[in-house]
Parts: sequence; C-alpha cells; structure tokens
Amino acid sequence: MFRRRLAATLGAAVLTVGLAACGGSDSTVSVTDGPTASAAPSGGSSLEPADFAAAVKVGGTTLIDVRTPEEFAAGHLKGAVNMDVENPAQFQAQVAELDPTKTYALYCHTGNRSGVAKDYLAGLGFASVYDLAGGIEAWTNDGGASVTD
Repeated sequence: MFRRRLAATLGAAVLTVGLAACGGSDSTVSVTDGPTASAAPSGGSSLEPADFAAAVKVGGTTLIDVRTPEEFAAGHLKGAVNMDVENPAQFQAQVAELDPTKTYALYCHTGNRSGVAKDYLAGLGFASVYDLAGGIEAWTNDGGASVTD
C-alpha cells in the first residue's frame, strides 16, 4: 500500500514539474519587450506566441486584430488596430487602404478568423502576412498581456 501511495505521489510530482517546465507562468510573451526577430517571417506562416512576439517587433509591421469591436474592447494586444473580418464590407474597405508591400501580423481569438483573413490578403497579393497560431487565447496562456485602452 505504501509503495502505491509513494508511486502516486511521485507521479503527481513529476507531472506537476513537467507541466511547469512546458509553459508555466514563467514564460511570457510581449509585443514590446523581449527579443526581436531578425526579419519578418515568410508570408502565410502561423507562428507560436513567442515567435509571433519576436516577429511583431520587426520594423514596419502592422498588428491587426480581426475580431469584433466588442472582443477588441475587452482586451487586445498593445498597438493593434481592429479590422473585423466578420463585417465583410467594412473589412474589404479597410484592406483596400493597406499597402500590399508592407508586413501584417494578424490574430483573433483562436486562430480561425485570422487564418481566413490571412488567406484573403494573400489572395489579393499581400506577400508578407502571418498570424498567431492559437490566437489571443494561446497568447494569454503563454503569459502574454492584453490591454483595453
């Protein structure tokens, strides 16, 4: 009986340590602090939060939140502009104002809408567009902050 309890306790301790090492609260991502990527990622990429954070800091990158205005107001990445992909007429009008030679970093809640927006921009000839894999949900799970300004 003692051996089973000891094994269960050790197993739980190993699991807890393993989970902490795989992305506990010590790993934070930021659009302002930390490393900067040496160049923008290839167009069409979906980046994990740490890589996205580094890539966003590359000069000339525009950060776009493609969620609804209500979601944006509840919390978004610092410096992001809101372009609601679920409002097609407005989204198309806003995209028409963008320079297709510039770099754009997109995100949404879980990565679905930003993937749609990324594909749409690529179809229009935007060469340097990437998104946040897992969206702002993955961002906050990795310790990233959001703002409500």
